[in-house]
Amino acid sequence: MPRRSIPTTLFGRRLRAARSRAGIAQDKLGVIIGMDEGSSSARISRYETGVHEPPFDTAAHLALALHVPVAYFYCDDERLADFLIHYAALGEGQKNQLLSLASELRSAAE
Repeated sequence: MPRRSIPTTLFGRRLRAARSRAGIAQDKLGVIIGMDEGSSSARISRYETGVHEPPFDTAAHLALALHVPVAYFYCDDERLADFLIHYAALGEGQKNQLLSLASELRSAAE
């Protein structure tokens, strides 16, 4: 059984977590976003382990395929990253309600 490398970058950790949560293999994820089938697994692995970081447009394609906002990959606050996952799953009306609630909470704290 091959040894899995531990992601060393924030982007790599977030990518691996999102991919695992979605239940998608590295090679399949690469193909979904338009990578060559022969190199997709290696490229996704390099992104996850921090050997390379993808260009932003590739990160955007990864986010779309994994149903997460692209900001999730770059968020350095764990609670905010979790929030982004939940926020992305909301409908437009719910997002507006949440924004109003956040505004109210901020005003109350001032």
